[in-house]
Amino acid sequence: MYMDNGIYKIDCLKSILDKKRAEGAKIVFTNGCFDLLHVGHIRYLKESKAKGDILVVGLNSDSSVKDLKGEKRPLLPEEERAELLLSLEMVDYVTIFSERTAKAVIKTLKPDIYVKGGDYKVDDLPESEVVKDYGGKIELLLEVKGASTTNIIEKILKTYK
Repeated sequence: MYMDNGIYKIDCLKSILDKKRAEGAKIVFTNGCFDLLHVGHIRYLKESKAKGDILVVGLNSDSSVKDLKGEKRPLLPEEERAELLLSLEMVDYVTIFSERTAKAVIKTLKPDIYVKGGDYKVDDLPESEVVKDYGGKIELLLEVKGASTTNIIEKILKTYK
């Protein structure tokens, strides 16, 4: 049903979510790297969960984080990042994907609401067309200014050199 560490494989998760949806649950999906969990992530995940009944987080794999953020990232391996997310009360399910975008995951899971941070614009989201194709809704949340893993890394490097 899921990997030993509680991370759900996409086909299994689809089956679970289809049943939950049939019971009337509203499925919310978001995705990201979540490398060094910080207050911006927590606020974002809480707001995302408040938009529905079930929050699914698509987590970028180590290889896709490296592809997106550079050779020195991620700082934490995907299994640890997933475990941190799963320990949060607002997160119901985590699935890991290897692509640069969450298009394939969204196309499979068809969440009712796709949530991204306010640092994006709907028309610029690579996943936008997929969500619109099946009739889903996209919601952008306000960005938590200054809260980023990159800022934390820079502060650590500056403070502890």
